[in-house]
Amino acid sequence: MQQIDYYMSVVSPWTYFCGSRPVEVAAKHGVRLRYRPLDPMALFARTGGLPLGERHESRQAYRFQELRRQSVKLGMPLTLKPAFFPTNPAPAAYAIIAAQEVAEETGEGDIHALVQSLCAACWRDEKNVAEDEVIGDCLEAAGFSRGLLMSGLISGADTYARNLEQGLLAGVFGVPFFITGDEKFWGQDRIDDLDRHLAGEF
Repeated sequence: MQQIDYYMSVVSPWTYFCGSRPVEVAAKHGVRLRYRPLDPMALFARTGGLPLGERHESRQAYRFQELRRQSVKLGMPLTLKPAFFPTNPAPAAYAIIAAQEVAEETGEGDIHALVQSLCAACWRDEKNVAEDEVIGDCLEAAGFSRGLLMSGLISGADTYARNLEQGLLAGVFGVPFFITGDEKFWGQDRIDDLDRHLAGEF
């Protein structure tokens, strides 16, 4: 089956803005959507990007304007300066990785709902997505066991590191980033292009 590799991080507001659209596009074209959480700071460091605080002030100012506009455009409430940002994205990533394995093996839980709820927890609800309680609540709400917080820790850490290396080899330099076959799409504003590509338009 054709696959979309979705490189993402719950601490990216642009990943939050993707919402359910990647899921809908994958379902529309009958392709598999696979989440590949990675460390965005490590990705930036190895691809020439800069952490937010080190970017020129004009870039930072534009970012806030664009976040505000996209929030209105997409109808997705956003806190421009959430209380718990930046925070460590690894624990939430481990949970996503573990939950995805469970969903694929057993059909239980809703991995898409989990990803969206973790993103919303950070960018809409101002919760710390590095905390076990927040992650556990999101797991339960999406139909998964809170036990994945511990059982998925080791395998999740290994996969998290591997996602970064695979992403680098595939040409990923930011998040969200979608790859299907040889085609690459960077940003939540390229999901329509991903849709059109899968429809055979280009």
